[in-house]
Amino acid sequence: MTEDTDLAWETLDSEIDYRCPGFDVRESAVRLPDGTETDYHHVEEVESVVVLPFLPGGDEVVLIEEWRQAVDRVNRGLPAGGVEPEEDDLEAAARRELREETGYEADAMTHLCTTEPVNGIANSTHHTFVAGGCEPAAEQELDHDESIRTLTVAYDDLVAAVREGEIRDGRAALAVSRYELG
Repeated sequence: MTEDTDLAWETLDSEIDYRCPGFDVRESAVRLPDGTETDYHHVEEVESVVVLPFLPGGDEVVLIEEWRQAVDRVNRGLPAGGVEPEEDDLEAAARRELREETGYEADAMTHLCTTEPVNGIANSTHHTFVAGGCEPAAEQELDHDESIRTLTVAYDDLVAAVREGEIRDGRAALAVSRYELG
C-alpha cells in the first residue's frame, strides 16, 4: 500500500447539494482512513485562466479593478475567468478572457503555472499565463454580473503592491510571485 492510499478517503455517495451561476456545492458521504463515516461539502467550478498581461516593452501591466461582493469591496487584480465548455485550448481561453475583461489583445502568451488555490474546500484549478505585447484592440465584453475597470500600472509598482500586501487578490499575488521566481 502506498502512502497516498493510506491517506485516501472513500466516497460512498455524492450529489450536487446546491447549484448557482458560477459554481455548485457537492455533498459527499465519505469514509476516512480510520473507518469513520462523515459528510463532506466542497465547491465545484470550471477550470479558470488567469492572465498577467504586459504592455509592449514589458515595463507596464494591465490590471482590473472589480467589485467583489463576497468581500464587499473593489478588488485590484488580473483578468481571469472560467474556461467555456467548448474550449479545449487553455491559451485561447486566456486570450478570450483578456480581450473580454480588458479589451486588450496579446502578441504572445506563455503558460506560467497551474495551481489548485483552495483545494481544501473547492476543486478549482487555475491556469496562469503571461501575455506579452498587449495592446488595446476592442471594447470590453463583460458578463451581466461583472463591474470591471481597466488600468495600466508599472510592473515594478505591481510587484511592490504584492510585496506590501496592497494586492490581496490571491491569483494576482501568486502570478507575480511565480513570475518573479523565474
